[in-house]
Amino acid sequence: MDEEATRDFNERCAQCSEVNWGITDGGRFYCRSCHNVTERTREVVNTDFISNARIQTISKGLRKQEKTDGGCEWYVCEGFQLVLKKQAEALEALGVCPQMKDEILYNFWRCYLQKSKQAYCNRPAGETVKALSVCDSSTDVDSEPEKSSLLHLLSLSESEGDLQTDCSFASSTSKVSESTSVCSGSVDGSLYLMKNQKEKLRMTMPMTLSFCYMALLWLREPMTLSDLLRFVVEGHIPYLNVFQHFPEKMKLCGLDLKIFCVESWPVYEEVYNKMLELAAFLDLPRFPDITDSCFLHPDMLCMKYLMEANLPDELHNWTCRVVKKICIGEVDFLTLVPGNKSTRKVKYDVLAAAVIVVVLKLLFLLDDHYEWLLSDFAEERNKNNKEGGPYFEFKKWYKVIKCSLDVEQKKLDEERAKYLWRCEKPLFYSAKKKSKVLKRRQMVVNLQNQFGKLSGSVRPAEKPNPSSFQLSWSEENTDGSCFHGHSLKGILQEKCGLLTAMNPDYWLCTVKLCTEKLCGHLAHYREVDFPQSYHFVLRLFSFLLRIQPSYIHDEVCVIEHKLFNKKLCKKPKYNTGLRK
Repeated sequence: MDEEATRDFNERCAQCSEVNWGITDGGRFYCRSCHNVTERTREVVNTDFISNARIQTISKGLRKQEKTDGGCEWYVCEGFQLVLKKQAEALEALGVCPQMKDEILYNFWRCYLQKSKQAYCNRPAGETVKALSVCDSSTDVDSEPEKSSLLHLLSLSESEGDLQTDCSFASSTSKVSESTSVCSGSVDGSLYLMKNQKEKLRMTMPMTLSFCYMALLWLREPMTLSDLLRFVVEGHIPYLNVFQHFPEKMKLCGLDLKIFCVESWPVYEEVYNKMLELAAFLDLPRFPDITDSCFLHPDMLCMKYLMEANLPDELHNWTCRVVKKICIGEVDFLTLVPGNKSTRKVKYDVLAAAVIVVVLKLLFLLDDHYEWLLSDFAEERNKNNKEGGPYFEFKKWYKVIKCSLDVEQKKLDEERAKYLWRCEKPLFYSAKKKSKVLKRRQMVVNLQNQFGKLSGSVRPAEKPNPSSFQLSWSEENTDGSCFHGHSLKGILQEKCGLLTAMNPDYWLCTVKLCTEKLCGHLAHYREVDFPQSYHFVLRLFSFLLRIQPSYIHDEVCVIEHKLFNKKLCKKPKYNTGLRK
């Protein structure tokens, strides 16, 4: 039947120039070499005929309609493919270049499907159908992922309710028993969770963010991992309840909800570590170099965080000196090399925040005593200062930042507490129950509106446009709440023609670093063990990065040991302090 329908179509593929046509269930011709789908249908007749043209019909799982509920067969990897599509489109709307979705993310995802034997592979002969090995062995595909300028898989029309994959999920040759699919809407949902994958990275919802961050890092986009996760929490990037965007024909049931339903916020460490595992699993080459002109360079990120933390601009000279002193601005240090276990992987946003903390310790000590003395000294000098800008006062800065930080932190905690984890779009798995579920949902919404009016609760305002800055400060304010233009000369002294810090001491967060493989961290952090000023600074940057203060503390300890390596080797008499 298929050969008769396609034997008269011998045009060469516009993408690969091959004559190797198949027919989709929609009646369109597709190239079995590069999987390019043409606009030509089987009604097109051509008198020429090439006898050696290989033809085969591709049977899409999603095309097979179920008689019971109007749904159709779909696979778990197709669901994740749709999630990646939505996330890539959201990132593009935020200003990321289209190349991220059309080329980089596409090639990463295609390589992952091949490495995990979900697509672009030949199923070993005699192997039974498994959750992550549903590729039809009769489909000819290239052994290596091909470059493509168009993300065909992720750019199909949603209105069709159809997700197509380049690999044939042929139901005729990949029959899954009814007992394995009865507990899930997808074909392989139950087997997907049952399969023990020690050799493969099983796809999860946090890994979708790892894919996105890996693509952003490859392009050296001006977006850190903390920014990405914050946009997710704010709802600018689909992640929570993303399955509500699935087509109607993709029915979610049972174990599918366990795979795609997320009831927790994404964790920085988990997403970052999975990104490293993915990069090594895909055998990716060395990432593009992170140079001093890139946004991810410590000098650039320090400038951003100094502005957001409302600290003097002059501190940037000190952060640059620290970065240069300990060589953490070198290209080889900053550039990711997947699979290289000899180098420590860089968390660019955490590294920049830690550099600023170290500089504040160098200048103000942050021991709950010396910084207040310096502040009083700067205040006295400001009274007699009639020329130039005001001198920086740590005490005044502390009060302004603490007030704003408490307000923003309270607002964030309230938003998280009020967040409704239930999907706005009701889930129903049967046409008979659809009207009942919709009616019940509408009743709940009406009751919520009525109780809201009685209690006098204010409707939440629309979400503001996403911004790279959470705290903004303007020098035009007359209340003196902006410290960007303040001078550090009030707390510095001139020595040999250079401005140096007045305090000659420095206290280390830890004398000896832990073994990360054994302890899981490089240093222990408990708030009661450290000065309150130090904890306040950590709390400020942990809020800006939306991570735990202990992550920044670990990086501070690493920087300190690099900065004072020579003095540490001399084994100083006092373990709690070092002379500069």
